[in-house]
Amino acid sequence: MSPVVKYTLARVGLFAVVFAALVPVSLDIFVKLLIALVASAGFSFILLRGLRDQVANQMSSSAERRKAEKDRLRAALAGDDEPKKSDG
Repeated sequence: MSPVVKYTLARVGLFAVVFAALVPVSLDIFVKLLIALVASAGFSFILLRGLRDQVANQMSSSAERRKAEKDRLRAALAGDDEPKKSDG
């Protein structure tokens, strides 16, 4: 399963757990949702660090592959054998 899917499901699950814990509390439903949203964001910052790092690594490697492919295609269109190295 993709790290992005895992992270998203973990975030939704964490929100659901926090909201379920607030169900017995006598507050307005919107206040419960807001508290659950803020609390689950804080908890996910601490508890889901590993998954967040996996997502960042996956996105970084995807960006590197896209950049390499883009450089290769530009070199092919320019008639070069090797892609030029960029300084940025």
